[in-house]
Amino acid sequence: MKQFWHSARLPISLLVALHLAVVLAGFLSPEDPAKQNRKSALLAPMNIHFVDSRSKLHLRPLVTVEGEDRPLRFFVSGSQYRLLGLFRLRTHLFGLDEPSGIHLLGTDEFGRDQFSRVLWGGQISLATGWLAAVISVGLGMLLGLAAGFWGGWRDSVIMRGAELFLALPWLYLLLAVRAFLPLSLSPSATALMLIAVIGVVGWARPARLVRGVALSAKERDYVYAARGFGASAWYLATRHCLPETYSVAATQAALLIPQYILAEVTLSFIGLGVGEPVASWGNLLAPLRQFSIITSAWWMALPALIVVLTSWCFLRLEDALSSPSPRKHECEKMV
Repeated sequence: MKQFWHSARLPISLLVALHLAVVLAGFLSPEDPAKQNRKSALLAPMNIHFVDSRSKLHLRPLVTVEGEDRPLRFFVSGSQYRLLGLFRLRTHLFGLDEPSGIHLLGTDEFGRDQFSRVLWGGQISLATGWLAAVISVGLGMLLGLAAGFWGGWRDSVIMRGAELFLALPWLYLLLAVRAFLPLSLSPSATALMLIAVIGVVGWARPARLVRGVALSAKERDYVYAARGFGASAWYLATRHCLPETYSVAATQAALLIPQYILAEVTLSFIGLGVGEPVASWGNLLAPLRQFSIITSAWWMALPALIVVLTSWCFLRLEDALSSPSPRKHECEKMV
């Protein structure tokens, strides 16, 4: 445990901070992510400083708006939002006096605040990764346990199905499924559809690994002892074999979540995922398809850095969870 925390402390800390920021997006965002101001289109990120144009030091942070230094206000009243989806609030952590707006990450081509959109977009992208991973790992645990513990025709059918899903190019499958659906779907319906499809097509590898664990666990002495005392097969599978698969499930979840986040980002980037006006990390990057945006508004690529950082954190966590052990090597040989 000490070794795990030593190697995973940084990625876990970053992931906790990122998820808290996304959950509290309404409070941390200075503006409504859908609010447009065409006069403020493609503004560069504002710098926070403590020294004004007259070289005078201030204790309160300052930002420069139209050549004028404006003090940063904390716990200001602004646009209404739902905290945790339950409480209607108007208090934001920071902001400027009306009608000025603060844009820490600049604005997009419609004058919308990029910092606010990154936080709100994280709710869609992270939720897609987590929920799709839960579906994949859940199906994988159920089918892998059935194949490994009961064996027979169940094992043959499930493993042949797993080989078929592993052979499918899942990204092209997602594109094909999305192409058959109407483009007029609401953003919420599109997000749910993406979660369901991505989650269903990714069950095969977790199922193969769980099968290997189940094959090993059902041969242990305490399982034979429980069977000798009259324990049912269902009891043995759920109380003795299933807990042995939890470490594999956690490792696979840490590996699948960034893959599914990237799947949502890819589909939204090419216009087949979550559409406007709802923000996601994918459609935040969609303007980069225009060469003029790439050359004149570099800050529009900043959401890509957040995607890369999030993926790196999950992969580092997966490395820490999958530390070598004799049991792991034994299970891998049985897969």
